Amino acid sequence: MASYSDDLALRRGKAIRQYIGEYGLSLLPGSEAAQDYDTNQGGGVRSVSLGASLTGFSVNLLVVVDDPHKDRAEAESRKMREKVHDWWSSAALKRLQPDRNAVVAIQPRWHPDYFAGRRLEEDGRLEDGGRWKVVHLPAIANPSRFGPDPLGRQDGDPLPHPKTPTRNRRRLLAWWDDVKRTSTGRDWHALSQGDPQPSEGALVSRDLLRTIRDGVTVVEPQRIAVSIDPSGGGWDTAGIIGGFLGADNRVWITHDKTKAMSSAEWSRTACLLAHETNAGVIYVEWNYGRDMCTLAIGTAWQALQDEGRIPKDKLMPGIDAVSAKQGKLLRAEPIAQQMVEDRVRLRGAFVDLENEWATWQPTDADSPGRIDASCVLVYGLIPEVNKGAIVHAPLPTAPQPGQFGRGALHGPASAYGRRIGQ
Repeated sequence: MASYSDDLALRRGKAIRQYIGEYGLSLLPGSEAAQDYDTNQGGGVRSVSLGASLTGFSVNLLVVVDDPHKDRAEAESRKMREKVHDWWSSAALKRLQPDRNAVVAIQPRWHPDYFAGRRLEEDGRLEDGGRWKVVHLPAIANPSRFGPDPLGRQDGDPLPHPKTPTRNRRRLLAWWDDVKRTSTGRDWHALSQGDPQPSEGALVSRDLLRTIRDGVTVVEPQRIAVSIDPSGGGWDTAGIIGGFLGADNRVWITHDKTKAMSSAEWSRTACLLAHETNAGVIYVEWNYGRDMCTLAIGTAWQALQDEGRIPKDKLMPGIDAVSAKQGKLLRAEPIAQQMVEDRVRLRGAFVDLENEWATWQPTDADSPGRIDASCVLVYGLIPEVNKGAIVHAPLPTAPQPGQFGRGALHGPASAYGRRIGQ
């Protein structure tokens, strides 16, 4: 049993020793040392740190390499990586016997040239005629990228957690979403996805996002909007972003109401935000739900008026249903460029939104709601940015009289807030 430190290797060795009695074995008298012991059946365990000598100790069954590096700093060091690779070649491999043996390596993928990366590069995978069987369990499944999932999960399915019921998908997704939100992009991909990424992989850096925070500049709003990336169903995450086009020709992001919620809740949340900000248009991505999205918004507006949360005489903003015609990367890249060119600013610090932009990479299986909603907002408020990535959906069938209540407005409206169907 080998690990990056004597302490960790020793803990693993002690854990193994606890199982010996459960299998009807016992330690050989005089061989009870925690790091080196034998059983009454001739087997034994030796626990060492990587780099320790194994001379004189042959391996007849199994070598376990558990966490060969203690942290990212060590894994980033080429000298330390080479030390591990040299130990593997000069010490561990030379202990294996020709009759029967196996090696199990367990580790996060800190670096592309980490222990697992080098082994796969040099020895190959079993299915390709190589030597290693890979059990890859990313936090969020992505078989379209990584190949068949060992648990049979589909793209976007969460990894179970021992403290959460496996069928509680909403709670599992919320847990992994929080892990991602509180991690750097590289740590998320290395520790949670098992897919090491270069530091420059994200579309937007944290440094850039910090530079576009601006809570003090006085600017006159020219067009105020709310943007929605509806949830796919049930209690999936719905992206809701508020902002405006300023007299300085910049898009200013002012609100982020994104969270996991049902269609009934996201439509109400968006309407309340539109009322609060006095928005003239609500942009809603139409790819999922189609006319049901606009219907949900209209119904929510009327319900909120009936409850007295929105004045009866306040007209509903125009609804501009838009449809994404390109993949997420092709939609997000132009918006990232607008940030670089200082055409998008944040009205203060938006930790969740910034984390999403700074950690999402084109290879990710998930579809972050904040990124989608903020892209739709910028596309709507700066139409010249839109080069076919998002198009305005066709007008729906004319609603029946009184469908949304007297004085309500029916959508969609144009990107400039054109109201129709009054």
